[in-house]
Amino acid sequence: MGEAVEFFHSNGFSKVYDETHLRMPSEDTQSGAWFEEEIDVDLKWSFALNRVLHKGTSEYQDIALLDTKRFGKVLVIDGKMQSAEVDEFIYHECLIHPALLCHPNPRTVFIMGGGEGSAAREAFKHRSIEKVVMCDIDREVVDFCRRYLTANKEAFANKKLNLVINDAKAELEDRKEKFDIIVGDLADPVEGGPCYQLYTKSFYQQILKPRLGSNGIFVTQAGPAGVFTHKEVFSSIYNTIKQVFKHVIVYTAHVPSFADTWGWVMASDQPFLVDAEMMDKTIEERIDGELQYLNGASLLSSTILNKSVSQTLKNETHVYTEDDARFIHGHGVAYRL
Repeated sequence: MGEAVEFFHSNGFSKVYDETHLRMPSEDTQSGAWFEEEIDVDLKWSFALNRVLHKGTSEYQDIALLDTKRFGKVLVIDGKMQSAEVDEFIYHECLIHPALLCHPNPRTVFIMGGGEGSAAREAFKHRSIEKVVMCDIDREVVDFCRRYLTANKEAFANKKLNLVINDAKAELEDRKEKFDIIVGDLADPVEGGPCYQLYTKSFYQQILKPRLGSNGIFVTQAGPAGVFTHKEVFSSIYNTIKQVFKHVIVYTAHVPSFADTWGWVMASDQPFLVDAEMMDKTIEERIDGELQYLNGASLLSSTILNKSVSQTLKNETHVYTEDDARFIHGHGVAYRL
C-alpha cells in the first residue's frame, strides 16, 4: 500500500504499478489483474481482482476497498486484509458473540475501531443491547464502508449506535460511563500504524479496565494464531492481558481470506463458564436470527489449542509497552514519513 505493488497478468509476466498512480476501470473487469498482500519477506498472498472500488491514504493509514473474484469486496488497510465479504462473518461472530454470551446481561458495548460496521451489526443481534459506541479514528474508512458495504447499512442506521470519530484511547479517557463489553476491533499492530498503543499493558490497566462495569468483559482480536505465526503478536497480546485481568481465555478459528488461523483474547475479573449446551440455549434466548458460524460446540472447541500454540502461551514472557512492542510484518503510514 503506497509502495510498488505487483499485479500479475495471464501471460505469466508481472507488470509493476506505483500504486499512487494506479488507475483501474471502475466498471470493466481486468481479467488478469491481481492484488498482492505481502505476509512476510518471502511469502505473498494474491487475489484476482474485478476492480478497485476505492484507494487512498488518509491521515492515519493506507486504505483500499477491492472487488475480488474469490472473496467479494475486501477491505485492505496498510496493505493487510482486514475483512472479506464472503467470510467476514467468521471473524466478527468470533469477536462479538463469545463475550456477549458470557456476560449475564450485556446492555452497553464500546467498540474500538470497527469502522466497517460489522462488529456493531453482530452486537445488535442481541436483544438486550441498548447502546453501542463505535469509536474509529479514521473518518475516511467509516465513510467509504458506509457507502460500499451494504450488508451493514442497517447497523449504521440503528438508533442505538453512537458513532464517534476519535482515538479510542482519548475517547475512553474522557468518558465517565462504564460498559458491559469493550471490544478491540483494531487493525493489527504494524510499525508506524495507529493502533499498537492500544495493545499495551498501560492502556489496558489504566484506561480500558476502569471503563468496564462489575461484570465487564474485554475482548480483542489478537492477530495470526497459526502454527507458524502465533509468536508474532498473538502470544504477546495474551500475556499482556493476563497481567491485567484475573481470568483470560484465548480462542481461534480459521479465516480463509486471511490464509491463516486467527486468534482472539477475552478477559474479565469474573470467571468464565464455557459450556456447549448452555451456550446453545443462551444463543436461542438472546439472539435474533441465525448465526452462520458459532454454536456452543464450535465455541468450546475453539478454546482448545494445539500443543505448539499452548506451549508458547504458557512460556511467553513479553509484555507490550510503548517502548517494547511487537509488530506483524508491514509498515503503517507514519513509518514511511
